[in-house]
Amino acid sequence: MYDIVSIGDATVDVFLQINEASVMCEIQAEQCQLCLNYADKIPVEGISRVPGAGNASNNAVGSARIGMKAAVWSILGDDDVGHDILAHWKKEKVDTRHALFDRKRGTNYSTVLNFKGERTILVYHEKRDYKFPVTLDGAKWVYYTSLGKGSEKLHRPLLRYVKKAGAKLVFNPGTFQLKLGNDRLQPLIAASELTIVNKQEAERLVGDETPSIKALLLRLKALGCRLAVITDGEHGSFAYDGAKYWQLGIFDVPVIERTGCGDSYATAMVAALHFGLDLPEAMRWGTGNAASVIGKIGPQAGLLKRTEMEKMLKRFAKVKAREI
Repeated sequence: MYDIVSIGDATVDVFLQINEASVMCEIQAEQCQLCLNYADKIPVEGISRVPGAGNASNNAVGSARIGMKAAVWSILGDDDVGHDILAHWKKEKVDTRHALFDRKRGTNYSTVLNFKGERTILVYHEKRDYKFPVTLDGAKWVYYTSLGKGSEKLHRPLLRYVKKAGAKLVFNPGTFQLKLGNDRLQPLIAASELTIVNKQEAERLVGDETPSIKALLLRLKALGCRLAVITDGEHGSFAYDGAKYWQLGIFDVPVIERTGCGDSYATAMVAALHFGLDLPEAMRWGTGNAASVIGKIGPQAGLLKRTEMEKMLKRFAKVKAREI
């Protein structure tokens, strides 16, 4: 039996470090645009390539690295890049027996423009014919995350699998899934042990931009999940278990690049819960993993092993979740 199975699309990410750009923001800096000189050649200061990125892959790799028996279900393009991703998972000790190759289409691809620690991502996603794996082995946790158009037909077989296997479902919806709307996602949220989203995604799910994070957590929890967790960038993370509301600030570390910050938080939080830790400590695990990831380029270079996590938590021992 697996400790966790990660279900979602995978990509290859290419990171470009650029310095010759500018950022234009509207009032209060809530909406900003990255600006490059039109019809010009823009120098790139550095380049990095990460095979096997994407939410599910980041979760699978991070889970394996921190000590869980992890597997991934994803559809890869039958090309050199797709086979590179498979090799990358095997190197990271992720079980790949449920990964599939699409013989007709290529691999998903993202170009990440990194400017002053923030990233702008250009994304290309192939169309996929999603079919839930009928031979999927048992798992204690299922991490269900970003998939493309047509993936909604996985919902019913996924829920049947979770019920039959007695698995705990973690729902971390991607961009397309959020577009499906509250009504179509509610059965997944209701079946989940943990639904984790950022603040903007939470507002989209509940259909309201509320100034109160507690009200947002309450409305997310009302959709049926056992634990509702919201991340909010520099403001830290927030959680609600139906009895208590928790808030945890960030660990103060230098920021190199933020891609995968949310994935790393969710991954370590689930690992902590799997290892029997309580919700406030699980929030610290998530924050520690995220702090490590943003200090590296790419979503996986900073993912922590368990011994490294213990050192990170000791370093920031004074930063603890507080009840709000």
